[in-house]
Amino acid sequence: MARKQKLTIWHKPNCSKSIAAMKFLREHEITPDTVFLYLETPPSEDEIRDVLKKLNIPAEQLVRKKESVFSEKFAGKKMTEEKWIKALVKYPVLIQRPIIIKGSKAVFGRSVEELNSII
Repeated sequence: MARKQKLTIWHKPNCSKSIAAMKFLREHEITPDTVFLYLETPPSEDEIRDVLKKLNIPAEQLVRKKESVFSEKFAGKKMTEEKWIKALVKYPVLIQRPIIIKGSKAVFGRSVEELNSII
Protein backbone atom coordinates (compact mmCIF):
# COMPACT_ATOMS: atom_id res chain seq x y z
CA MET A 1 0.00 0.00 0.00
CA ALA A 2 1.41 3.37 -1.04
CA ARG A 3 2.16 5.72 1.79
CA LYS A 4 1.47 9.38 1.36
CA GLN A 5 4.49 11.54 2.17
CA LYS A 6 4.94 15.23 2.67
CA LEU A 7 6.64 15.36 -0.68
CA THR A 8 5.99 17.72 -3.58
CA ILE A 9 6.97 17.08 -7.17
CA TRP A 10 7.13 19.81 -9.79
CA HIS A 11 5.90 17.66 -12.62
CA LYS A 12 5.42 17.81 -16.38
CA PRO A 13 3.22 14.83 -17.34
CA ASN A 14 4.77 14.29 -20.79
CA CYS A 15 8.43 14.66 -19.74
CA SER A 16 10.32 11.35 -19.70
CA LYS A 17 12.40 12.30 -16.62
CA SER A 18 9.30 13.48 -14.76
CA ILE A 19 7.43 10.28 -15.67
CA ALA A 20 10.43 8.21 -14.52
CA ALA A 21 10.52 10.06 -11.18
CA MET A 22 6.81 9.40 -10.59
CA LYS A 23 7.35 5.72 -11.48
CA PHE A 24 10.29 5.53 -9.04
CA LEU A 25 8.13 6.97 -6.26
CA ARG A 26 5.31 4.50 -7.01
CA GLU A 27 7.79 1.61 -7.03
CA HIS A 28 8.90 2.71 -3.55
CA GLU A 29 5.25 2.95 -2.51
CA ILE A 30 5.44 6.69 -2.07
CA THR A 31 2.61 8.96 -3.09
CA PRO A 32 3.57 12.64 -3.21
CA ASP A 33 1.43 14.86 -1.05
CA THR A 34 1.39 17.43 -3.89
CA VAL A 35 1.88 17.10 -7.62
CA PHE A 36 2.51 20.64 -8.87
CA LEU A 37 1.82 20.96 -12.60
CA TYR A 38 3.92 24.08 -12.92
CA LEU A 39 3.26 24.61 -16.64
CA GLU A 40 -0.49 24.80 -15.99
CA THR A 41 -0.12 27.02 -12.92
CA PRO A 42 3.24 28.81 -13.09
CA PRO A 43 5.02 29.33 -9.78
CA SER A 44 5.26 32.79 -8.27
CA GLU A 45 8.55 34.61 -7.76
CA ASP A 46 8.41 33.63 -4.08
CA GLU A 47 7.87 29.96 -4.96
CA ILE A 48 10.86 30.11 -7.33
CA ARG A 49 13.01 31.71 -4.60
CA ASP A 50 11.88 29.06 -2.12
CA VAL A 51 12.74 26.15 -4.43
CA LEU A 52 16.11 27.74 -5.28
CA LYS A 53 16.90 27.95 -1.57
CA LYS A 54 15.91 24.31 -1.08
CA LEU A 55 17.98 23.23 -4.10
CA ASN A 56 20.82 25.50 -2.91
CA ILE A 57 21.48 26.84 -6.42
CA PRO A 58 21.37 30.20 -8.21
CA ALA A 59 18.41 30.82 -10.52
CA GLU A 60 20.43 30.38 -13.72
CA GLN A 61 21.09 26.72 -12.77
CA LEU A 62 17.33 26.13 -12.75
CA VAL A 63 17.12 27.13 -16.42
CA ARG A 64 16.70 24.53 -19.17
CA LYS A 65 19.05 25.90 -21.78
CA LYS A 66 17.96 23.52 -24.53
CA GLU A 67 14.49 25.06 -24.72
CA SER A 68 13.81 27.19 -27.81
CA VAL A 69 12.60 30.10 -25.67
CA PHE A 70 16.04 30.16 -24.03
CA SER A 71 17.90 30.39 -27.36
CA GLU A 72 15.40 32.94 -28.71
CA LYS A 73 15.29 35.27 -25.69
CA PHE A 74 18.14 34.62 -23.27
CA ALA A 75 21.17 32.95 -24.88
CA GLY A 76 24.31 35.03 -24.42
CA LYS A 77 22.67 37.56 -22.08
CA LYS A 78 24.07 38.43 -18.67
CA MET A 79 21.16 38.40 -16.25
CA THR A 80 20.83 39.11 -12.56
CA GLU A 81 19.30 36.62 -10.14
CA GLU A 82 16.08 38.66 -10.06
CA LYS A 83 15.83 38.79 -13.86
CA TRP A 84 16.25 35.02 -14.06
CA ILE A 85 13.52 34.56 -11.45
CA LYS A 86 11.17 36.80 -13.44
CA ALA A 87 12.03 34.89 -16.64
CA LEU A 88 11.26 31.55 -14.94
CA VAL A 89 7.88 32.86 -13.81
CA LYS A 90 7.06 34.22 -17.28
CA TYR A 91 8.40 31.13 -19.12
CA PRO A 92 7.95 28.15 -16.77
CA VAL A 93 8.97 25.77 -19.58
CA LEU A 94 12.51 26.93 -18.74
CA ILE A 95 12.36 25.28 -15.30
CA GLN A 96 14.43 22.10 -14.91
CA ARG A 97 12.30 19.09 -14.07
CA PRO A 98 11.30 17.19 -12.15
CA ILE A 99 11.94 18.83 -8.80
CA ILE A 100 11.25 16.77 -5.68
CA ILE A 101 10.77 18.75 -2.47
CA LYS A 102 10.72 17.32 1.04
CA GLY A 103 10.77 19.72 3.94
CA SER A 104 13.63 22.19 3.58
CA LYS A 105 15.43 20.15 0.89
CA ALA A 106 14.87 19.68 -2.83
CA VAL A 107 16.57 17.73 -5.61
CA PHE A 108 16.22 17.36 -9.34
CA GLY A 109 14.70 13.92 -9.71
CA ARG A 110 16.56 12.91 -12.85
CA SER A 111 18.55 10.04 -11.37
CA VAL A 112 18.03 7.24 -8.89
CA GLU A 113 20.78 8.72 -6.72
CA GLU A 114 19.03 12.09 -6.55
CA LEU A 115 15.67 10.48 -5.77
CA ASN A 116 17.15 8.16 -3.14
CA SER A 117 18.76 11.14 -1.43
CA ILE A 118 15.39 12.66 -0.60
CA ILE A 119 12.98 9.79 0.08
